[in-house]
Amino acid sequence: MTEDLENRIQKAVEYFMTGYGCGQSVVAAFADLYGMDEATALKIGNGFGGGVGKMRMMCGAVSGLVILAGLDSGLSDDIRGGKAECYRLVQDLLEKFKQANGSVICAELLGLKSAPIPGDFVPSERNAHYYKARPCAAKVESAARIFAEYLQSKIQ
Repeated sequence: MTEDLENRIQKAVEYFMTGYGCGQSVVAAFADLYGMDEATALKIGNGFGGGVGKMRMMCGAVSGLVILAGLDSGLSDDIRGGKAECYRLVQDLLEKFKQANGSVICAELLGLKSAPIPGDFVPSERNAHYYKARPCAAKVESAARIFAEYLQSKIQ
């Protein structure tokens, strides 16, 4: 893998470790490749943390993969064909994430047995215990690595 792509993987983890959400971290690490500035990338990924708005559905890092797949596939004059190509890429990336991590669902990745508490929208405080108790940084790294490997395969 190129040094640039390895640096992007580490940048995704750094974003997460400084307090950004999983989705924000994955998108922001690659955003400049698609002409997007950091602030816009962080805004786009903002609602995907905690498994989409802290509802523990699809993992935020996985949501970041979906956003990047859409950016990478671009727009096509053939709308249906363009969507099909994007959906193929999304399914491929998500399958790789699932194989590497066991699931694409936030609650399953966190080992949560109960449903989210309605109205619980306040993000968890980021501290040493948070980072030690959760696998999120590793999931961000995994998603970023999967996307980097996809980009690497395009240039080989």
